[in-house]
Amino acid sequence: MTAKAPLAAGDKAPAFTLPGDGGTTLSLESFAGKKLALYFYPKDDTSGCTKEAMEFNALRADFESANTVIVGVSPDSAKSHDKFKAKYALDFALASDESKAMLEAYGVWAEKSMYGRKYMGVERTTFLIDAGGNIVRVWTKVKVPDHATEVLAAAKSL
Repeated sequence: MTAKAPLAAGDKAPAFTLPGDGGTTLSLESFAGKKLALYFYPKDDTSGCTKEAMEFNALRADFESANTVIVGVSPDSAKSHDKFKAKYALDFALASDESKAMLEAYGVWAEKSMYGRKYMGVERTTFLIDAGGNIVRVWTKVKVPDHATEVLAAAKSL
C-alpha cells in the first residue's frame, strides 16, 4: 500500500464528514466562512498527542478571536475521543476516522518506522484552511512544542 502525497498550500481541502466527540458529526462544509486549523495526530492519550492537544486547547480563545476553529483528527473511535476530552478538559472538536478514508485523502496515513519495524500510521500534520475551503499552509512531521502557537500566528495573518 503506497501513501498518497500530502496536500499542499493552494490545494482545495478534501471534503469530509466524520463522527465527532459527543455524538456530533463534523464536516468541512460545516466550517464554511471560518478558518480551520485541522490537525492530525496518531493516538488519544499518548504523551505527544496529549501535549499537542493541551497546547491547542490553551490557545482556543485566541484561535476563536482569529475566526479559526480547531479540529483534531485521529483513527481513534469517537468514544475514545470523549474519554480523552473529558480527561484533559479539551474544549474543541475531535473527529474520528476509523476507516482512515480522510487520513488517506489528506495524505497523512503513511508508512512509518520504529525500531526497524515498518507500519502504517498517522504522520503528525496540520493544515490551515481558509474560509473558502482552500489549504493555505501545511505543517508536516510536526514537532509538538510551540506548534499551536505557530499555527495561531499563521491564522491571525490571514
